[in-house]
Amino acid sequence: KKLGGLKQQNEHDIETPHGVLHVTMRGVPKGNRPVILTYHDIGLNHKSCFNTLFNYEDMQEITQHFAVVHVDAPGQQEGAPPFPTGYRYPTMDELSEMLPSVMTRLKINSVIGIGVGAGAYILTRFALNNPALVEGLVLIDVDPCAEGWIDWAASKLSGWTSNLVDIVMAHHFSTDELTENQELIQTYRLHIAQDINQDNLALFCGSYQYRQDLGIERPVVGLNEDTVNTLTCPALLVVGDTSPAVEAVVECNSRLNPTKTTLLKMADCGGLPQVVQPGKLAEAFKYFVQGMGYSNGRQKLPSFVSTVCFLFSAQNCLRTQRRSAKIQRCPVKQASSFYSQFEKNKHIPAPLTMIHGGTWICLPESHS
Repeated sequence: KKLGGLKQQNEHDIETPHGVLHVTMRGVPKGNRPVILTYHDIGLNHKSCFNTLFNYEDMQEITQHFAVVHVDAPGQQEGAPPFPTGYRYPTMDELSEMLPSVMTRLKINSVIGIGVGAGAYILTRFALNNPALVEGLVLIDVDPCAEGWIDWAASKLSGWTSNLVDIVMAHHFSTDELTENQELIQTYRLHIAQDINQDNLALFCGSYQYRQDLGIERPVVGLNEDTVNTLTCPALLVVGDTSPAVEAVVECNSRLNPTKTTLLKMADCGGLPQVVQPGKLAEAFKYFVQGMGYSNGRQKLPSFVSTVCFLFSAQNCLRTQRRSAKIQRCPVKQASSFYSQFEKNKHIPAPLTMIHGGTWICLPESHS
């Protein structure tokens, strides 16, 4: 299985306060719309992390209305030269501090971030420090904690320099996946071992290994909602149900504002859901963007209308799934009650928990 490239793209090497950053841009910013900005995980680059998702037909329909910027962490892009002896790799916080320079250079006003693993951590830190620049975040396999809280490396292998490829594979995939999904595992093992400069990879892994806790905390109404350190933008957290990152993602969800956070746990999926289940993720992203008020190239909708648009699309999916007898418990009646309440008083009622294609989607709590 080849990890192919994307067409119609412009590559840039951008100077930042912490070194040069390689980015790839597709399209041009459209009016006041945000740009979709991606950041990959350790052992990957933007192509191996996101090509499967962005080449998916449903995702291409969405990106017709948005420019896309793919960021490669320093030294992780295809053909990257080795760093000189003694080079100090940026910390995770410094990697996030490189992104404003990218936005300035490319004339980007705001972004919707899509990050995986280390990239999700970087984008979360970026949003915490620059809330006005981030309209929404899709965080896949995100771990908000300092290394050691979930010590995934020590539980399987020890030492960054002893078999680095195996350590990175254990970060991405569960033990069962490593033995069962041979085609996928072989593809990514070869990519990590052969396509990424190993010394550069070790530096990026080391930066992620020594990350700090994000320090986010769930706001409490009437107590600390104005002072607590948390995301202020909508966030979609994504994890496969057998992923090594399940505990970390659930922990992150527990720390975020429930009125702005959606947790999507994908069935029949472990690591790299954007590769294994691109269709489900593209559909979830479509609802997420609609929920933010962006749909089919139109102007941004009022917040209550966009929320209805999000739920209406999901309800239609539920009806389709019920007809094909793939759902054990279907909340369509509950969704119908939602519409009657909305038509009566234009207020968003209690949250709905939805299943689509075997995937649970926990929608945010009620808000006006």
